[in-house]
Amino acid sequence: MGTLRTAVAQPSLAEVHSSVGTTYVDIWRRMFAFAGPAYLVSVGYMDPGNWATDLEGGARFGYRLLWVLVMSNAMAVLLQTLSARLGIVAGRDLAQACRETYPRPVTHALWVLCEIAIAACDLAEVLGAAIALNLMFHLPLLIGVVLTAADTLLVLWFQRFGIRIIEAFVLALITVIAGCFCFEILLAKPAWSQMASGLIPRLNASNLYIAVAIIGATVMPHNLYLHSALVQTRRIGASQAEKRIACHYNLVDSVVALNGALLVNAAILIVAGTVFFTRGIVVTEIQQAHLLLAPLLGTTAASALFAIALLCSGQSSTLTGTLAGQIVMEGFLNFRMQPWLRRLVTRSMAVIPAAITIYFAGDAGTYKLLILSQVIINMQLPFAVVPLLHFTGDRRRMGEFANKLWIAVLSWITAAVILGLNVWLIQQSVSDWLASAAGYRFYILLLVVPVVVVLGALMLWVMFEPLLARWGIHGGRAPIVLPAAAGAGAEAPVYRRILVPLDHTELDHLAIAHAAAMARMHQAKLYLLHVEEGVTSQIYGSLSSTAEVEAGRKYLDEIVAALRAEGIAVETMVAHSSKPAREIIRGASEIQPDLLVMGAHGHGGLKDLIFGATINSVRHKLRIPLLVVRATSK
Repeated sequence: MGTLRTAVAQPSLAEVHSSVGTTYVDIWRRMFAFAGPAYLVSVGYMDPGNWATDLEGGARFGYRLLWVLVMSNAMAVLLQTLSARLGIVAGRDLAQACRETYPRPVTHALWVLCEIAIAACDLAEVLGAAIALNLMFHLPLLIGVVLTAADTLLVLWFQRFGIRIIEAFVLALITVIAGCFCFEILLAKPAWSQMASGLIPRLNASNLYIAVAIIGATVMPHNLYLHSALVQTRRIGASQAEKRIACHYNLVDSVVALNGALLVNAAILIVAGTVFFTRGIVVTEIQQAHLLLAPLLGTTAASALFAIALLCSGQSSTLTGTLAGQIVMEGFLNFRMQPWLRRLVTRSMAVIPAAITIYFAGDAGTYKLLILSQVIINMQLPFAVVPLLHFTGDRRRMGEFANKLWIAVLSWITAAVILGLNVWLIQQSVSDWLASAAGYRFYILLLVVPVVVVLGALMLWVMFEPLLARWGIHGGRAPIVLPAAAGAGAEAPVYRRILVPLDHTELDHLAIAHAAAMARMHQAKLYLLHVEEGVTSQIYGSLSSTAEVEAGRKYLDEIVAALRAEGIAVETMVAHSSKPAREIIRGASEIQPDLLVMGAHGHGGLKDLIFGATINSVRHKLRIPLLVVRATSK
């Protein structure tokens, strides 16, 4: 492997990192504490894209592609287990590990590919939710697609409750999906003896496209990034024994959750094979499957449950897709975007092609677009799998948890199967395009060949990077190496002037307490700044004399007296403006403080969007240390 850049990354999902305790003596309570990450990951294995591929596979080929589902699930269990192990042992998610190992051009290329995969997954969620709304409330698909942009608010609302609430909500949706399809199978009454023949591997040119789409819908690349971050929400000790226990419980979590996802996918394919294939019905859109279920199974409950399960699938995938997008952007780029903004951008990338497809191609086009999105996801899969196998097999990174020989062999066979199927599909697709292109063959080659060459070169670099690193080839900018004790010999900061903005709330006491502690330690002087935001203050400025202003002055005098009684030097500043952030920046430019101490209300999401966030406005304009004191929730 290339030289590692250590001690430069922030924790994955920093707001919930190590937020779930796991130190329980009782085995069941400990298992419950570790349970959760794999269930969030399993949502990606039963999203609307899976529905499209499973329906298509069952309706066109009966039970013959059941073996693809079983093989895909075995691949998923193996790869997700390795992903979880990377997060537990190395304390890095897959995106962070890539950034710390590969040169910047490779890292950025992998990031772009992963964002394309996330957008393709989001496209499936958009279409699935829109179709479900159409089935349940008869909304036109185009309106449904536009409405799905509003689920950004749902994500914002849930993220403020913590990871365990999100896990519980997603598990509830999964339970609904599984219950719906258990009932569907009971109604369909499949031929169980014929299903066994579907476990025999058979693949040809006619079912290759659907087989690759099923694999892409099952083993999703962004889930590998997601799982390696989610396991770090558990509070895991640093000892080898504690990491070994965590790996064990996460293996159990992965096996249970992903086999549950397998049962859901198999149920969809079996219902499609039993209801449609045996009657020679070709399914060209999900809506058609919904309409046919009721008359063919003899009850309207079948169609209703189908629509409910589809809506639950789309909404659960929305939550995990947002988390995956955050992890990928922060991990690859060490850059954080506001969750609502990131979700809005990603969703826009899905809504626009979905709306265009519906407008020009109609409802049938959405079904084809769903399947295409899963093929695109599978094309990106090798670029996540190969780095994962390299990292988890590296003893410098993983120590005694590095992949054993039998795990390495199975893992590389899995990677070879995925890569081989992709190459086969690309060759077949390009051949078909050229055969039907007539006079446009040159333009197709001009578009396809450079893309294939660039992706092929990137794949070769990633695959042989450990060998190239041993030869001293790093591909441009060499990785930055930090000493093991980076910062150990750095000069300790000294604070002489500390600025403390006040807003006459309970946060003032917290901010002043922390600032006073720093002042005693460094013999510093405190500068207390209060901004009067009333209308009178904005008009008359320092000449204002209202009851509110007088109360503010008295409030400051009492604080100053208390601080000076403790021997702390203090000075007050009063500004009059409707924009506190601007006055804080102006005050800092005058005082030139060494440290700024501010209180934070602890709200986020919609409140920050509506009321604004003073801290964010200030921190981007100042180049001094900022200590944020957050109020504890009651």
